[in-house]
Amino acid sequence: MKKITFGGLLFFAGIGVCFTAMSLFGFKEQPAVEKIAVPGLYKAPALPDSMSFAGETVPLERREINEQLDRELTYNYFQPQNVVYIIKLAERFFPQIEAVLQANNVPDDFKYLCVAESNLQNLISKVGATGFWQFMAGTAPGYNLEVSGSVDERYHVIKSTEAACKYLKQAYNRFGSWTAAAASYNCGMGGYNQRVTQQGSKNYYDLVLPEETNRYIFRILTFKHLLANAESLGYDVADSYRYTSLKTKNITVTQTIPNLVSFAKSNGTSFKVLKTLNPWLRSNTLQVRAGKTYDLLLPE
Repeated sequence: MKKITFGGLLFFAGIGVCFTAMSLFGFKEQPAVEKIAVPGLYKAPALPDSMSFAGETVPLERREINEQLDRELTYNYFQPQNVVYIIKLAERFFPQIEAVLQANNVPDDFKYLCVAESNLQNLISKVGATGFWQFMAGTAPGYNLEVSGSVDERYHVIKSTEAACKYLKQAYNRFGSWTAAAASYNCGMGGYNQRVTQQGSKNYYDLVLPEETNRYIFRILTFKHLLANAESLGYDVADSYRYTSLKTKNITVTQTIPNLVSFAKSNGTSFKVLKTLNPWLRSNTLQVRAGKTYDLLLPE
């Protein structure tokens, strides 16, 4: 039989102390932790009691119309990064768009169609529709927009808005409704008229249309509601964070500019700034035909 050494006694004594401590503290009943109620992270946005588009009433009393708007509002409301960015851009671009709409007697609400089309950015769609108002290259010239090797006026905010006004007034005269005109902007006047003929109604809210067009007006209405009521809906964007209008001066060009890089430097700016202010310039040169002029923006 082995003798227990002094070190062994210390070892067993330590174990005993540990068990005693555990019995006193480890297994002592702990006080109950008070449960704190956490509010829901995602609260569904309330639908407005009533809405209109371009002065035309939206029949929200109809259940299917109510739910269609709710779908688009819910989807876009929970994309705050996109909404906040549009709010910032709107500070710069809405005044320009509003002025053109007013000058052409087109309702102000159509600025929200522009948001629905492009989020106020010069985007290119999968099928090649381009710019704030998403014109196709083939149809743009019919609305006075030049599309060439060095110029693409679909990227010109003012001129493309004027082109959109021309289309929308034609559609309004054809269908007798701004809502129908807006819907036809998505599916084309021919496409909208085909459904009108088949279904015996010009009323957008009574028609079965392609899925994208079915959602289109409700997408426009959603952006109208979100942007017009941004602060009360929780989108807090201080004025200092919004993109103000750029200070520029205008020069008229009557002759070809063979090198826009050199032109920019000679006017005290860079090629990058020149292209930023004039995104419709699509080359390093600007070809100017006889009798043609272009207005270029430069930093003030």
